[in-house]
Amino acid sequence: HAAEQAAIKEENLGENHTYFLPYLMGERSPINDTNARGTFIGMTMDTTRADLTQAVLEGVAFAIRDSVEVARSLGIEVSSSKICGGGAKSPLWKKIMANVLGIPLECVASEQGPGLGGAMLAMVTCGAYETVRAACEKLVTVSETVKPEPQLTALYEQRYQQFRKIYPAVKNLFPEIQ
Repeated sequence: HAAEQAAIKEENLGENHTYFLPYLMGERSPINDTNARGTFIGMTMDTTRADLTQAVLEGVAFAIRDSVEVARSLGIEVSSSKICGGGAKSPLWKKIMANVLGIPLECVASEQGPGLGGAMLAMVTCGAYETVRAACEKLVTVSETVKPEPQLTALYEQRYQQFRKIYPAVKNLFPEIQ
């Protein structure tokens, strides 16, 4: 994926006019629509492969932002988050995510995020740690923190508000194209 991302210019972050709905297998939270599908919108004759790649990264980040907004609507303060796995290897991906979410992202040193999480839950269940928080504090190491940049976060806020309008505008088409 690094080669695909290499063509994306830093000055184009937050400025892409192409959007991507990342619902390739339907979408669970928060729209709960198994008919939802992935779609590009906003392409022109000048749209490049790099624009499409950027739109995919941003579209996934916007979909994650949708879930964060659900948590916030429930009164949960989301002031930072951790990121791990394949996407966490990409400096570009981390930058997009931090700025779309508008929060610092702490990169977990271990690449075994899901496996380590399962093991920590088991350790809490077996009594090795009293709480999940205690297990995390002992076992999860942060290797880097990616902080949002105010100007880029503001650009992504505008784009996110546009992104939120796309699904409602096309949702009735999805059952027809199944």
